[in-house]
Amino acid sequence: MNNFSTKIVLILLIAVLLSACDAVKKVPANQHLLTKNTLQVDGKKVKDEDVVAHIQQQPNSNILGIKLRLHMYNLAKENTDSIFKAKYNQNPKKYYRLAKLLSKKQINRLSKSFWYYGWHNFLRKTGEAPVIIDTIKTARSVKRLKAHYFNLGYFDAVAKHKIDYLKNKKGKIHYEVVKGEPTFLDTISTNIQSPVIDSLYESVKRKSQIKIGQQYKTENFDSERTRLTSYFRNNGVYHFQQQNIFFEIDTTSKKAPVIVNITNREYKINDSTKTKPYEIYKIGEVNIFTNDLSNRNQKQVADSAIYKNFNIYSTNRLRYRPKALTDAVFIQKGNVYSDENRTLTLRSLSNLRVFNYPNIQYVEDTLTKTVKANIYLISKDKYSFRANADFTHSNIMDFGIAGSTSFSIRNIFRGAEILELGLRGNIGSSKDLANPNNQFFNLSEVGADLRLTFPRLFLPFNTDRIIPKRMFPNSLISLGFSKQTNIGLDKENLTSTINYSWVPNKNTDIKLDLINLQYVKNVNIDNYFNVYNSSYNRLNNLAELYNTDPTLVDANGNLTIPTGSNQFITNALQNIYPSLDPNSTDYKNIKSIKERKDRLTENNLIFASNFSFSKNNKTDFFDRQFYSFRSKVEVAGNFLTVLSDLSNQPKNDDGTRDFFGLTYSQYIKTDFEFIRHWDLKRNKSIAFRSFFGIAIPYGNSKSIPFSRSYFAGGTNDNRAWQSYSLGPGSSGGLNDFNEANMKIALNTEFRFKFFGDLNGAIFADCGNIWNVFDNETDETKIFSGVQSLKNLALGTGMGFRYDFKFFIVRFDYGFKTYNPALKEGEKWFKEMRLNKGVLNIGINYPF
Repeated sequence: MNNFSTKIVLILLIAVLLSACDAVKKVPANQHLLTKNTLQVDGKKVKDEDVVAHIQQQPNSNILGIKLRLHMYNLAKENTDSIFKAKYNQNPKKYYRLAKLLSKKQINRLSKSFWYYGWHNFLRKTGEAPVIIDTIKTARSVKRLKAHYFNLGYFDAVAKHKIDYLKNKKGKIHYEVVKGEPTFLDTISTNIQSPVIDSLYESVKRKSQIKIGQQYKTENFDSERTRLTSYFRNNGVYHFQQQNIFFEIDTTSKKAPVIVNITNREYKINDSTKTKPYEIYKIGEVNIFTNDLSNRNQKQVADSAIYKNFNIYSTNRLRYRPKALTDAVFIQKGNVYSDENRTLTLRSLSNLRVFNYPNIQYVEDTLTKTVKANIYLISKDKYSFRANADFTHSNIMDFGIAGSTSFSIRNIFRGAEILELGLRGNIGSSKDLANPNNQFFNLSEVGADLRLTFPRLFLPFNTDRIIPKRMFPNSLISLGFSKQTNIGLDKENLTSTINYSWVPNKNTDIKLDLINLQYVKNVNIDNYFNVYNSSYNRLNNLAELYNTDPTLVDANGNLTIPTGSNQFITNALQNIYPSLDPNSTDYKNIKSIKERKDRLTENNLIFASNFSFSKNNKTDFFDRQFYSFRSKVEVAGNFLTVLSDLSNQPKNDDGTRDFFGLTYSQYIKTDFEFIRHWDLKRNKSIAFRSFFGIAIPYGNSKSIPFSRSYFAGGTNDNRAWQSYSLGPGSSGGLNDFNEANMKIALNTEFRFKFFGDLNGAIFADCGNIWNVFDNETDETKIFSGVQSLKNLALGTGMGFRYDFKFFIVRFDYGFKTYNPALKEGEKWFKEMRLNKGVLNIGINYPF
């Protein structure tokens, strides 16, 4: 703790020195630096960001009370060119000596160098100019505060301000608001000129955003205007405009009557404006025009078709089955006009991924009161090729170079299907894996994927009633193969998936893997003890105590890999060594090492189905206050169990059964994740994440496959521990890759802006993994109830993030604040030292 305390004192000293800088250095004479705003509403101090945001001038930003950006700005020198010239004008000899080394042109360039110009320019741009008290902006702030409370129904609100001019060119502004009595809505009546609109209004007025007895709020009236406009335009009122709705409110009364006015349609004839009642318009005709990309300017029709009241035209031979096009169109002949159907159609056509920017134009027929919908589609190229390369970083790979290519065939069966063939490969470096040749690039992988997507549910029966097309159903059939070399045990991985997905509403996604097949083959099993060094070291230490066979060790007395290590385990478990008691802890440790080796080297056959549900309330990409929820349930092995029973497959010695010579996995796994973001305004926010997952083996399995297990630690988890190094439980991460079948994780971040595109964060990560309901016998790794929650590890730290607009580079430094693996009395704060911290480098936010 002494080193830690010294660092804290040093940081505090730096903070004091910075705060002692002259904050008013660049404040002009007779002007004042704004140091503080205070706001009182009805005599009570208010700090609500939504209210304070109406004050135009805010004091200079600070970090932990230090106005860092202001001090940076004050450090920058002005007129650096003049300073540079004066430096040599006052000392000609110095200029002459410099001119001997450099030309005059080079000396002029020196004035624009980073030292003389660039550094000060950086300070000015990155820093923050002093906020000078501006009486005009202060008056505007008073008006905005009054308007804010007016919009909340306080029509008699009074706002004023007072400026306190202090010594040393500083000042404070005090704002005061007296709200007065609020106004409530009394009666609500209507004045609707068009009978059609009046009828529609009556059918939905019970859902109104404005209600009798409600306190007046401008936002409620805005919401009601938007709601009505949307409803009218989605129910046939083609010409309706939002400005035709206005409200009359008596602002002089505390119980105000409201009149909802909806005027007739306005239209122009020559230079005069006339009005007439609104009318319901229906869809008279739907025309779909398809055009090849190469002939986008071609207008003649070479092929056409009529399908279910849709007219389809093509400039070349029609490349699409009519049903494939019409299934993506929500605009139907004979239906009333609807903005929503237009939006759904555009989205659905875009989701097909075979057209460039679909366009819909309406043509009005005033005689029949119909509109003709013309849908224009420009086809993308049937064939496309893409290649890319990336630099990567992951939980296992410290640095990697990845490349991939893909070849696509669009509309392969004339139903907007897309066939994609992808090839990929990467090489990488990891200090955590076995690397006997000491190569920098000690990881590699090659793979191929074949994907076929359908813009509908690919099933032998009709599902429109269960999952209608407005949910944008999609099907994916995929087949993939990859081969890893120098990564662990050099795995070969074969995967196959039949996946269905649909979107019940804007913020909800559902995915169903009807079949998720994975076969993992370990090619280089003999490399096990080179990869899992911790297991080897423990085994080697035990061999020094009990081994009596000199052929199992090398010249240094260490077990050879793989022969010596494997044979020592066999001898030990067959009671070859007299000094090794079968009831001893050492015997159990050797047995545990063998069981882990068998589990991690066995080939896995996983035949699973899973269901995923995700929901969020995020309005757009820039929304900083939202929640998201994700859950997933996966069941594996049941179908193969039924086939094994039907075919009378014999049982192995351990009670399991094989399928085509492979022992298959059987388990149920479920995950739950909840994320919540709070926007604190002024570029500050809090992000919270909670995760719980559990995978329970049963039937044909006593443990979970490594690829389906959980790990803790790493860039997107508990950042005070490296990936796979935390847990299980209080065991202390004895293995190289620690994993288990149950996980709890809680993460919280306070995010704030430093300056420019540089942001910061203070975080706390809590969590761990445990074994439960499997064949693990080590009590330190097993979750045994509520008392095991004391083994939740806590990591804290801070990070920096630089925003490159299209992605964010993240640096987080975590400290082990509470380590459950340490002895009692040493779990808290014993490892909060720089040399014990963990640096995490990641892309984008962790959650």
